Amino acid sequence: MLGPAHRRTTPYIFSPSEIERLVTAASQLSSPHGLRAKTYVALIGLLACTGLRISEALRLGRADADLDSGVLSIRQTKFCKSRLVPLHPSARRALQGYVRRRDAIAPPLAKATFFVSEAGAALPSRTVHGVMRTLLDGVVTSGTSLGRRARIHDLRHTFACRCLLRWYRAGADVDHRIAALSTYLGHAKVSDTYWYLTGVPELMAITATRFERFGREGEDHAART
Repeated sequence: MLGPAHRRTTPYIFSPSEIERLVTAASQLSSPHGLRAKTYVALIGLLACTGLRISEALRLGRADADLDSGVLSIRQTKFCKSRLVPLHPSARRALQGYVRRRDAIAPPLAKATFFVSEAGAALPSRTVHGVMRTLLDGVVTSGTSLGRRARIHDLRHTFACRCLLRWYRAGADVDHRIAALSTYLGHAKVSDTYWYLTGVPELMAITATRFERFGREGEDHAART
């Protein structure tokens, strides 16, 4: 009645064990010098621990990754926004390990991207999506209750949901943290970040507990007055 609307596709939220299996599957990819497996392990790990868009990771330049300070420069992506993405020390060390292996196998090319093929060239987006599709189908073998296959973009949704879950468990000011998460993910407005949040069972359990506590506090207040 109100005209066309954008339908939100319910994302697949990966469990930590599924992400581990996805990384393990990537580590078994074959290639003449072994760089292909190293590249996909590092790429998947980066997507999982930062929530980057796959396009942002593939366009990341070598000069954009300051691994000494642990900060990525994401330049002119969606909404024409640029941002700095700090890395956890463990992610920084993992990427440094990839860089050492990458540079030993593939000599640097002019204006080369951070993630490369064994020839040192940028990874074609179509090729990456094809490899990711094969890896995902091997990990999420039972399909989903949504009637569709998991997507590599769902790692971004998973990152957002896990952040929210961790903050609730820590008793953090979630309203304040959501604004920071919106900046970290490169969203134009905070409502875009809420689009990424999904009611996973762990999150709903925390929500139910908080609601019950709120109800008890209301009853206690009513009894005192």
